[in-house]
Parts: sequence; structure tokens; C-alpha cells
Amino acid sequence: MRVRRCGLFVSVPSGRYASAVKVRFLGTGTSHGVPMIGCDCAVCRSADARDTRLRPSIYVTCDDGTRVLVDTTPDFRAQALTHNIRQVDAVLYTHTHADHILGLDELRRFNHMSGRPVPLFGDAFTLKELRRVFAYAFDEDAPKGGGVPQLQLWTLGGGPLMIGRQEIVPIPLRHGYRMILGFRFGRFAYLTDCNEVPATSMPLLEGLDVLVLDALRHRPHPTHFTVAEALETAAAIGAKQTYFTHICHDLPHEMTCAVLPAGVTLAYDGLELEIP
Repeated sequence: MRVRRCGLFVSVPSGRYASAVKVRFLGTGTSHGVPMIGCDCAVCRSADARDTRLRPSIYVTCDDGTRVLVDTTPDFRAQALTHNIRQVDAVLYTHTHADHILGLDELRRFNHMSGRPVPLFGDAFTLKELRRVFAYAFDEDAPKGGGVPQLQLWTLGGGPLMIGRQEIVPIPLRHGYRMILGFRFGRFAYLTDCNEVPATSMPLLEGLDVLVLDALRHRPHPTHFTVAEALETAAAIGAKQTYFTHICHDLPHEMTCAVLPAGVTLAYDGLELEIP
């Protein structure tokens, strides 16, 4: 199987490494976050810490010590401080909505700690948008002092890539009018911000132990799964355990989990999973 090779990224036969991964949920909320500004609903005022939801992101530790961040949310600085994140070897981008990219500038601190640029991976449209939104970071004439993150852009095609010893498979998803990416790490898959998993992507999701899937709320939405739609999709994928993410303030954690079927629950900020 062909995989991308760059720096710490190596090419090995597919399936050679059945790597374990540890996944930390840095955020499980929507673009507004929970609590929402100016909202006095029961969830926004909840004393249950699981009802506090920063913008959606995960931090993956591979068994060779490589650390991979998925998306840089506007909350990334707070997320990194809360979870004592000191190493980011690569960033995978699902898409370029504001709640998934606006923490990119915080990567400059990881440049300082590691002494090297941070590789960023995304589809061609995503990388084009990153160049536009963060033009100062890619301007060759800009000062290269402590205020400019040092980044390397790598375009994801149609196949897997290797980061360290971990094979990662991009999963095409529909998010409203455009196609974005989810990612599979071994027997774990992360599919946030979607309202359809295309039939052509379903074979890429076979044999999962853990699935993370968008489930915004009960009411319909043009770009996100409802809880009912997410349950239907989760059943079709058939993972042993499914966690819902990108959750708005309509869904109180305890009450919602109490009525979900066996093998399905809401994720929450700070949840850590180990997938062997």
C-alpha cells in the first residue's frame, strides 16, 4: 500500500503495525461551545462537568510515542494547558470551519519546544484555506521571530499515510454542501462534523472497536447528524462502542446517555480511551 513519506513519516506495508492508540477528547462541543454566551438553559447552567463542552478536537498518542492532534480549535491553548500537552508531532485537519482551525497560531509554542516545524495535513481545499486565513504564517517575507508559527503543509490524497509507525486512513464525509475528512487510527475512527457517510467510505470503517460520530441534537440540521441519524449510521458501521461528539446544549449528558442504546454514549471533554 502506498503511503506518504516525509520527515518522521515513513512508508511501511499496510497492516504491519497493529498499533494501540490512546485518545484524549479535548473538546466535544459545537462551534458555540457549551455553555453558550448569554444562555441560561439547564445544560448551559449545569453543575455536571460533562455538560461543559469546548470546541471539538482529539489528541492521539500512538504506541511509539508520536502525538497527533486533530484540528486546532479556538480553545486549543486552554485545552493544551488543561491536559498538559507538550508535544505535537503533526496536525490532521478535518476541514476549515472556524471552530476547527482558529487555534493554529498556538502551534508556535510547540515550534519553540521541539525546535522544528509542525506538519499539517489536510485535503487540497483545506490547505488552500489555511494559507488564506493565516497568510502571515506562510509569507516568506514575514519576520521569523517568536510570533510566526513554523509549519509544513502536506496534501492528503485518496490513500493512507504513516505518522511514525501509525497508519492513518482519511475517511471522506459529507458536511452539508462540501466533502471533508474523518480519520481512522487502527480500530478507532473519528468522524466529526458530518451529516452523511458516503457508501464508498463505509468499507474503510469495517472492524472498528471504537467509533466517534457527530450527533448535534434531536432537531434536524442541514450539516450535522441528529441523534436518530447518528444512531442509524452507527448501527450500519457496527463498531463495538460508539461515542457521540459535536454536541450542542440541547443534550444534557446524564439524561441523554440514560436513553441511548447499549454500546452508544456521549463523549465528554477530558475523556480518555485506550484502543488496543
